[in-house]
Amino acid sequence: MKAIIIDDEILARSIVKEYLQSYPDIEVVQECNDGFEGIKAVQEYQPDLVFLDIQMPKINGFEMLELIENPPAVIFTTAFEEYAIKAFETHAIDYLLKPFSKERFDKAIQKWLLQNKQERKNETEALLATQALNPVQQNRVVVKDNGKVKIIPTTHIRYLEAADDYVKIHTADGIFLKNKTMGFFEETLEAQNFIRIHRSYIINVQLITRIDPYEKEKHLAVLSIGVKLPVSKAGYAKLKQILGI
Repeated sequence: MKAIIIDDEILARSIVKEYLQSYPDIEVVQECNDGFEGIKAVQEYQPDLVFLDIQMPKINGFEMLELIENPPAVIFTTAFEEYAIKAFETHAIDYLLKPFSKERFDKAIQKWLLQNKQERKNETEALLATQALNPVQQNRVVVKDNGKVKIIPTTHIRYLEAADDYVKIHTADGIFLKNKTMGFFEETLEAQNFIRIHRSYIINVQLITRIDPYEKEKHLAVLSIGVKLPVSKAGYAKLKQILGI
């Protein structure tokens, strides 16, 4: 079985490798210093298991997993805050709170071996959905653009547009695709700044210059960038509440 260790601390990686010596069936095929390297390694080696730190430079462990299609099984190795640890316990994904003992490491490995692949996948997806509501995660969106990772501060987002299984993120730097739903962004973006005005659109409230009537009980939101977007009846009610009109 193939394993990858992703952690910016050399000592932490060496401890995992040392403990893995008791498991000759598990081979460490790559070590990575950050999430960027981790994405490439996972794509190249298709590991069975990843030991993943959360707090790393550039992008964190959660953001890295979001960018991987069909992410592998994960055991988190972390010194993360207490509230995040509760999320792991809720979703039955194992974590190793640094510094961890060999005994605790062995328990995590045994737990992983007893889970089936679908169980691991379901729990990873559920954990990522939970962590998207974490304030640390809410001020930026991480996307893949032509094979490169791009970090988009939410303040740079003009509006979001539904596009089948993806969402188009419109920014001054261009349009980027994210494999999420409009419901996901409606729930996670700051409600005072981003309003879902239509089933297909979420807009940055700061860019609204006016709201024009359009057909029966419909309106158009006119943005400072010149874009006009349809506003549904429900969307108009939300806008009136936020804008105080």
